[in-house]
Amino acid sequence: ARAGEQGRGFAVVASEVRTLASRSAQAAKEIEGLIGASVSLIEQGSEEVIAAGSTMNEIVDAVKRVTDIMLDIAAASDEQSRGIVQVSQAISEMDKVTQQNASLVEEASAAAASLEEQAARLTQAVDAFHLQDTGATMRSSFL
Repeated sequence: ARAGEQGRGFAVVASEVRTLASRSAQAAKEIEGLIGASVSLIEQGSEEVIAAGSTMNEIVDAVKRVTDIMLDIAAASDEQSRGIVQVSQAISEMDKVTQQNASLVEEASAAAASLEEQAARLTQAVDAFHLQDTGATMRSSFL
């Protein structure tokens, strides 16, 4: 009877050990599944990090290209600005020359008017003399 009780106790312990072993095996399978899922997620994350790095490199290259273009635009703008200054100076010089020419034209016009007046007086003075074959006599209208 004693061995029977001890045997029953042993059977209970053995049953509990089997249950515990079964649960441990199940837990090990679950852990294995979790580890597999974690490895898969880590691999996916690694691929995404590589893709993000590649995208960042492309962005850096694009920024460099944009910077180069902006530098080219700035240089062209500076050159254009210098050209505009030169054109402005040339227009200023042309304005000065035009004003000088206008002044010279006014002076020439005044000189021409003066010459015309002098020519008219000279013509009147010459008309006062009547030339004949033998000599010159004054007209009465001159006196």
